[in-house]
Amino acid sequence: MASTAPNSVLSFADARACVEQHAAMLHAQARETELLSILDSLNRVLAEDIAADRDFPPFPRATRDGFALRAQDLSSLPAKLKVIGQIKAGTSLPPEVGPVMSGTCVEIMTGAPVPDGSDAVVMVEYTSATGDHVEITRGVKSGDNIVPTGSEAHANQILLKCGSRISYPQIAVAASVGKSKVSIYRKPRIAILSTGDEVVDISATPGPNQIRNSNSFSLAAQVLAAGADPVQLPIAPDERTRLRELIEDGLYSELLLLSGGVSMGKFDLVEEILREFGAEIFFTGAMIQPGKPIVFGRISKGGKQKYFLGLPGNPTSTMVTFELFARPMIDALSGASPSSLLFVQAKLKADFKTKPGLTRFLPARVFGSHANPEVELVGWQGSGDIVSVARANCFLVVPPDLERIAAGEFVSLLPRS
Repeated sequence: MASTAPNSVLSFADARACVEQHAAMLHAQARETELLSILDSLNRVLAEDIAADRDFPPFPRATRDGFALRAQDLSSLPAKLKVIGQIKAGTSLPPEVGPVMSGTCVEIMTGAPVPDGSDAVVMVEYTSATGDHVEITRGVKSGDNIVPTGSEAHANQILLKCGSRISYPQIAVAASVGKSKVSIYRKPRIAILSTGDEVVDISATPGPNQIRNSNSFSLAAQVLAAGADPVQLPIAPDERTRLRELIEDGLYSELLLLSGGVSMGKFDLVEEILREFGAEIFFTGAMIQPGKPIVFGRISKGGKQKYFLGLPGNPTSTMVTFELFARPMIDALSGASPSSLLFVQAKLKADFKTKPGLTRFLPARVFGSHANPEVELVGWQGSGDIVSVARANCFLVVPPDLERIAAGEFVSLLPRS
C-alpha cells in the first residue's frame, strides 16, 4: 500500500537526513565484488581493508639533505665534526664505518636511513665542508629532521578501510604496500528517465516550443563522476501507458532517477504513476531553491526495495538535487561509507538580498588568493539557465532564515563536482 510522510514537503535538513538514513540502510546490504588493477580501481570503492605490510617508514628517515649527527655535539657553535661517510636514499652506512660517535657525522640525503648513533640531521644550508670535516653554525634538537620508524604506520595496521572511495592518495597507499590488484565493489546501474512532450533527442532539431534532452546527459555525467554506470532510457512522453512502461524498465536498475513531471501541473504524471506501483513515498518536496518539487521513495519489485528520485525538470534544479539527494544513494549502492556534505567558506564580494523561507543553492564563482578567497553570484535567469551553471564553480548556500548577507561576510559554499 502506498504511503507518504505526514509532512511531505520537508526542510532541506530533514530531507537530506531522510536520504542519508535510507542510504545507510542500503550501505549495510551485501553486494558483489571484483578484482581490479589499482589504476582501474580509480573512483571506485574498496571492498577490502588494506593493511601495512611493514612499518612506515621501515627505518628512521632523513627529511633534509645535510649531516646526521649527535645533537649534543652542537651545544657550542660553531662546531667542527669529522665526516665518516655518506648515505643516499636506498643505501646505508657500510658496517665497517661503524655507528656515529661523538665528534663525527655522516653526510645524508633526503629519504636516506639515519645511521645508528645519530639522533638528528642538520640542514646542509647551515654547514660548510672542508676535506673530511664540516663546520656547523646552527644547532638542532634530538629528533630534528628525522621521521622515526613506524611513525606513519605500523606493520599490520589498517591504512585504507573497506568502503573507502579510491582516489590518487589511496592508489599511492595500495602501491606502497605492494597491492597491484584490489577488491572493489561492482558499479551500480542507475536508470535515467527524462519526461515531457517538450523534450526531444539531442540530435533532433527542436520545434519552437521544444528543448533538447540535456538532463539525461548531465545526469549521466554526474552518475559517471559518482562512480556508477548510467542507463539512459528513452524520453518518456506525458502519456500514462508509455510513461508507466519506462518507469517499470527503470526499476530493473538499482536506482531510478526521473527528471520532470513531478510538479503540480495537469500533465505531471510521475508521482501518480509511482503510487500505482505501490510506491512508499518519503517526501514530495524540499524547501530549497532550485529544486523544491522533488520526490523520494521506494517500490518493492522482485523481492527487493528499489529506490527512486523524481527530480525537477529544470536543468539547474536537476543538477543541484542530484548532488544533494541522489549522490548519497549512489555512494551507498557503490559500497562507499556514508559521508556528510562538504562545505567550504569564502567572503561574499557584494551585498546579497533574498526572500527567507528556502535554503538556496545559487550558482557562484569563488576566486582570489588562498589567503583571501572571495565569492560572487553568477548572474542567472532561474533554474532553467544551464549556461550560468557552466560558468560557476560552486553553489552559494543561503540559509532559510536570512534576508540579506553583507559584503565581506563569510558564506558557505558547496563545491561543484
